[in-house]
Amino acid sequence: MATKADFTADEWTKLIESPMLVGMAISASEPSGLWGLLQEGFSGARQLADGRTSDSALIKAIVDDLATSEGRTLARDALQTRFNGAQSAEIVSRSIESLRGVSQILDNKAGSDAASMKACLYAHAERVANSASEGGFLGFGGQKVSDNERATLSQISQALSV
Repeated sequence: MATKADFTADEWTKLIESPMLVGMAISASEPSGLWGLLQEGFSGARQLADGRTSDSALIKAIVDDLATSEGRTLARDALQTRFNGAQSAEIVSRSIESLRGVSQILDNKAGSDAASMKACLYAHAERVANSASEGGFLGFGGQKVSDNERATLSQISQALSV
């Protein structure tokens, strides 16, 4: 079982920002307006809360760190640096590239926790994609997952090797 001590500070930062990366990639792939953004954000928060009941010590450690002010600040600052001035397409591509790096970190250092963490990240992406309808009016009509979100889910799956 992998723990925080198994990773460098830089690697740990990348791991704790990874749930936010998948949410940002999905949200940026098909901007849904304010209501959709709120729904996607709440969905992401619920997914993180669900991580506390995981059998994986690594997932629990990441969720616990994100529950602290220091952990959220660390992740937020790293994301602000990475995405400063980026437009939607750049946010998606930079997120996917970062997730490839996270996948490598997990493969190299997380042992048996790598697969469960990757599956958790992908499940998080799917939950965000399914949380708000795209198109339609005031949340009515439209489709649950747009073509752009499906494409981004595919890229996330490839980046994480799930």
